[in-house]
Amino acid sequence: MQIQLKCSCGDGSCPEWAIVELQGVVEVQQSFQGQLQNLEIGKLCRPSSQEVYTFTVGYHELTGSKVPLKKPFLVLKKVKLMDAEQSSNTDSANSPKVELEVVGIIRHRILFKTRPKALISRPEPVVKATAHASGSIASNSSQ
Repeated sequence: MQIQLKCSCGDGSCPEWAIVELQGVVEVQQSFQGQLQNLEIGKLCRPSSQEVYTFTVGYHELTGSKVPLKKPFLVLKKVKLMDAEQSSNTDSANSPKVELEVVGIIRHRILFKTRPKALISRPEPVVKATAHASGSIASNSSQ
């Protein structure tokens, strides 16, 4: 079976996508059960020019790396086409033609395979103040 694809990206310039692969289960709170579309679950960052990524979810931070895929994946979008003869014919046996459009290509995955690190905020250190003879107060860090 041959499937026709349409690429509107131009000559090999399709947008690059990546797969984010996590180990374990991401559980959704009850209040968000019906609203999963466009739900932000964390923040993905690449802090340096290296291929190391951090993914922060709540109070947990994961560290991962960019791994190439053995075979690339295509991201496709199904587009239904209606011909003039099909629109005039209301027969249910004739289904509209379907075309697959290439939206992007996936060549890498970002793999997070280590256990998350707990992010605990540290309280600000208390700076002791000393009183001078002139009545002014100075901190120990400036001396």
